[in-house]
Amino acid sequence: MASSKWHVEKRDSFRNESPLSRDLEHAPETGSLSVVVLGASGDLAKKKTFPALFHLYRQGFLLSDEVCIFGYARTKITDDELRNRVRSYLVPGKDSSPEQLEDVSKFLHLIKYVSGSYDSEDGFYNLDKEISEHESLKNSAEGSSRRLFYLALPPSVYPSVCKMIKTCCMNKSHLGGWTRIVVEKPFGKDLESAEQLSTQIGELFQEPQIYRIDHYLGKELVQNMLVLRFANRLFMPLWNRDNIANVQIVFRENFGTEGRGGYFDQYGIIRDIIQNHLLQVFCLVAMEKPVSLRPEHIRDEKVKVLQSVLPIKDDEVVLGQYEGYRDDPTVPDHSNTPTFATVILRVHNERWEGVPFILKAGKALNARKADIRIQFKDVPGDIFKCQKQGRNEFVIRLQPSEAMYMKLTVKQPGLEMETIQSELDLSYTQRYQGVTIPEAYERLILDTIRGDQQHFVRRDELKASWEIFTPLLHRIDKGEFRSIPYQPGTRGPAEADKMLLEKAGYVQTHGYIWIPPTL
Repeated sequence: MASSKWHVEKRDSFRNESPLSRDLEHAPETGSLSVVVLGASGDLAKKKTFPALFHLYRQGFLLSDEVCIFGYARTKITDDELRNRVRSYLVPGKDSSPEQLEDVSKFLHLIKYVSGSYDSEDGFYNLDKEISEHESLKNSAEGSSRRLFYLALPPSVYPSVCKMIKTCCMNKSHLGGWTRIVVEKPFGKDLESAEQLSTQIGELFQEPQIYRIDHYLGKELVQNMLVLRFANRLFMPLWNRDNIANVQIVFRENFGTEGRGGYFDQYGIIRDIIQNHLLQVFCLVAMEKPVSLRPEHIRDEKVKVLQSVLPIKDDEVVLGQYEGYRDDPTVPDHSNTPTFATVILRVHNERWEGVPFILKAGKALNARKADIRIQFKDVPGDIFKCQKQGRNEFVIRLQPSEAMYMKLTVKQPGLEMETIQSELDLSYTQRYQGVTIPEAYERLILDTIRGDQQHFVRRDELKASWEIFTPLLHRIDKGEFRSIPYQPGTRGPAEADKMLLEKAGYVQTHGYIWIPPTL
């Protein structure tokens, strides 16, 4: 990648690849772009934010003659020290080509560092001075430039940081520029704290300026849900209580808290995974068709389905904690924090009445994967007597090995009329060879620059999600629900599988294992 001309050509090729991608460019690009990464010395910034910005730069979406990236943190380091810390997360390995290394070097020279506290005006006025100098160098008219603040920080400092940005670093947006902030989860610990946080930020910024990021909404197969459901006639008559027996949305990790026990113990698996990541996936599976692809129309439908969820029943919850979790010295000896949870949600509307949605997440389990599993009802009048083999299932594999496959009963090859389970399979690595699937963070950061809030959480959506889980979480915090011990490397507590059978009517397929196709 040798010149800015290549960047422009590459960027234009991406923008012209579909009508949808063109529609997403809501606002014209105006002046210079300043991306400020607050918490620049932390793990999230080094492992996710800076690499995402680098990939956008390599693909031509961030142009060197427009953009400057500022790191801000309390750590007192120089520009070069920050660049050296970030460098190892950008270089793919020892086999890097000279072109890749040149790209890394050029990108790193776009990064500057400002040190300061998160509650002092001095540091943020220094930051504003550096941003203004960059805008002046790029000949941006006052107020026409774009300022994006990415808060790779704990939520506890969001209010003070947002106040400092509002006081010291705002762009004069009336001339076409803008100021936007990106905030990471967790957005509070319950309904009250989330609303308090939303109020504090909402007093400083308008909703169109606030981007509450949930990286699951940037995953390729999650973003495919709307296309899959509403662009294919095949699914439209099937996607309802008449045909679907149950829906599972599952997140599994085959490792434990790995030194993060003290942090994780403050939240638990429901706050960490289910209330946000899995609930966002649930919305896309269960929502009604929006009026259009405009972000507000999509988010309106997500709010409606969240508001249709009935209170969670005690006997439709199973909590677990893997043995050895409390061996972490940062975890209290008598911690009841769940590292595993299965929760059944029930939607009170015409489409989904009576269909259980099973949200399941756990650490230290027997596999690492995340998928959506839509199980259809039994065939009435089964003349082949093959129900024991399992039901039809439509499975969307979110990670790893992105894929979609439909489990079907077919005739087993041979002279006898015997049935067997097989699949119709769309595996991305096989079908889209040579296509790199973007990381969720690069896709979502690009959306913030474009001003597209479709894949971000709106305030009323956040409130509705906490209304579902807060009563259960408060009871867990009081010790009214106990976590069942389970062995690491297993499926979790046996009680969870028993509940799937008895309460959700899930029928497990025995003897069938999906194997990703080889190239």
